[in-house]
Amino acid sequence: MAGDIWGGLAAMLVALPSAIAFGVAIVAPLGGSLGAQGAVAGILGATVLGLVAPLVGDRTRLITAPCAPAAAVLSALAAGFAQGGMPAEKALLLLGLIGLFAGVIQIALGLAGIGKLIKFIPFPVVSGYLSGVGLIIIGSQIPKFLGVAGAGGLLDSLAHPSLWVWQSAVVGAVVVAAMLWMPYVTKVVPATILALVCGVACYGVLGWFDPALLVLEHNPLLVGPLTDSGANLLDTLGIRLPGMDLLQLPTLLQVAVPALTLAVLLSIDTLKTCLVIDALTNTSHDANRELIGQGVGNMASSLAGGIPGAGTMGASLINISSGGTTRTSGLVTGVSSLLALVFLAPLIAWVPVAALAGILIVTGFRMIDRHSMAFFYTPATRLDFLVILSVILVAIFGNLIAASGVGVALAILLFIREQTRSSVVRKRTEGAAIFARRHNGPGSLAWPDSKANDSVVFELQGSLFFGTASQLHAALEPEIASHKYVILSMRRVQSLDVTATHVLEQIKDQLEKNDGYLVFCDIPKDLPSGLKMKRFLKDTGVVRPTNKAFAFRQLEDALKWVESRELPQHPELEPMAVVTVDLSAMPLLSQASATDIDALQALANVRTVRAGKKIFKQGGSDDALYLIRSGLVQVSASSHRRDGFELAELGPGDVLCSSGFLQCESPALEAVAVSNAEVYVLSRAALDALAVEHGAVATALVAGSARNLALHLSSAMDTLLASRSQ
Repeated sequence: MAGDIWGGLAAMLVALPSAIAFGVAIVAPLGGSLGAQGAVAGILGATVLGLVAPLVGDRTRLITAPCAPAAAVLSALAAGFAQGGMPAEKALLLLGLIGLFAGVIQIALGLAGIGKLIKFIPFPVVSGYLSGVGLIIIGSQIPKFLGVAGAGGLLDSLAHPSLWVWQSAVVGAVVVAAMLWMPYVTKVVPATILALVCGVACYGVLGWFDPALLVLEHNPLLVGPLTDSGANLLDTLGIRLPGMDLLQLPTLLQVAVPALTLAVLLSIDTLKTCLVIDALTNTSHDANRELIGQGVGNMASSLAGGIPGAGTMGASLINISSGGTTRTSGLVTGVSSLLALVFLAPLIAWVPVAALAGILIVTGFRMIDRHSMAFFYTPATRLDFLVILSVILVAIFGNLIAASGVGVALAILLFIREQTRSSVVRKRTEGAAIFARRHNGPGSLAWPDSKANDSVVFELQGSLFFGTASQLHAALEPEIASHKYVILSMRRVQSLDVTATHVLEQIKDQLEKNDGYLVFCDIPKDLPSGLKMKRFLKDTGVVRPTNKAFAFRQLEDALKWVESRELPQHPELEPMAVVTVDLSAMPLLSQASATDIDALQALANVRTVRAGKKIFKQGGSDDALYLIRSGLVQVSASSHRRDGFELAELGPGDVLCSSGFLQCESPALEAVAVSNAEVYVLSRAALDALAVEHGAVATALVAGSARNLALHLSSAMDTLLASRSQ
């Protein structure tokens, strides 16, 4: 409980000065002496949000208060209302209505489950959005920093130095310096509070030399009295319902887009802060419930005359570091903000506007993601930098919701570009090579080259979607004229869409004209997206029982189907099952005696491995030697520089070993059964025992393993050099 009280008080000291500054920034473009009303609106926002949001929301350590995105959006709208000649009173009511509707939209987003989607906005978009908001805040505060009467636009203020008030600039400079240097002096008191005290003290010193500065009434350099003359402060509090004249359809349409913009930006800001809190406290939050809580808080704040807000990073981190652990800390922040309004109103009236402008300028500067600017200097991240820059420019010269939309669209285009740059074909193998390995057993008849060349196997990978559809078509179309069977292994495919299936249907139709077949195999049951690929292929018309496209569970089944269709055309060939080569028939052991073979047979175990399963994996503790009895096995290697480079496909009679058998870490070897396979497994201990009495056969095994590995590595090097020279 004590930690929550201290955490809430510390969070109030951080959030309240910023809330006052945000409130003044929002109403300043409306002119007149509305600075005090803006300050009250900021404090009311901190009060109501602190009291309501923790009770309804999900995040226990989150401090909700007026924030920079709300100030950026609402101050820009206020400036537009003022330029259009709208009375200040109506403009304030419209701003309140926008905050109210933004809360309603946030509640709707939470109920619709959108909260979990907002946090997936790409980092370049978030970075550009934060930087854009920071620059907007800085640009809007420079006129106040310079003391320009009426708080005109940035360019207009800079173009007329005669309007500058040097005392205002001095106060603002002192506050900026204090904001930057006070954290190095002490961290016990928040820098914002110390900077504000420095600004008030500096203004008092300047007023001692110029008594005109010490006049409170109608002084544009000060916030001013928080109430009208003769009025009670409590008269400014209370529920403020919009009049019926503001609930007309034209007015609702006028505020709809700004309210949506504000709701989205406040939601992003809140959920971003929640993710940081999760990482710091090893907790989790319900994003949708948090949006509902934020929406209810913003509705209540707008009705009470406060400005809307979001979960704020600085105040929340101060709350955590000060011991806040429950919702009580947020409630303490709200109550202490209200007490500050009631008891410190006379002091708040003497706060210089330039001091608040200095606080916001530093806040805006800190929002700029300067680290991401370095993306420009790296070719790999230069396009991401362009996304950030585009978001910033649209935010400054357009609006924040358009900036977010442009950023997301560009990020999607970059993702599609990255996907299209990776090949969808992992491997292409001629049927002649596959059938030669399948039928290389002793005494087996040769598979006719004319028929073996009728088939080709493609191992596809990655995402098959509209971005890679043309690449898929370009890879498969040349095979139509030269092959009767085009077999597609789908084991490594991550996603599939209608555009890709349309391309596959085109390939199938062209094969059918040439009396050819499109064959699918290794179809995963479920894609990462949850899509049932086999059913999807049937529903889109690619695979049907009546056409020339077929689907099989494994590559082995597809190959058997091809054999069953072609072997009857060659009576001299018997339909063969998968070739099985026992130890006595292996070429590697052709010089071994029957006694040696029997000794090896006694020490070796036979293991059955299903297609797609690993015989041994990278980094495993396996130290065995393997002799392939039947089936196909794919061997690949990786190192710290390259992952998953295929060395070879081995068949019956071949020998292979793991990195553990070689007693080395690099290259890391891995073996996967391409089809159902059987292997003889001889552990290193068993090999050592064999070598004691049967040294010749043990030497033959080791020599054969080393010879095969050397050949595979040499072939891999040739492939690498050939690809590099292209």
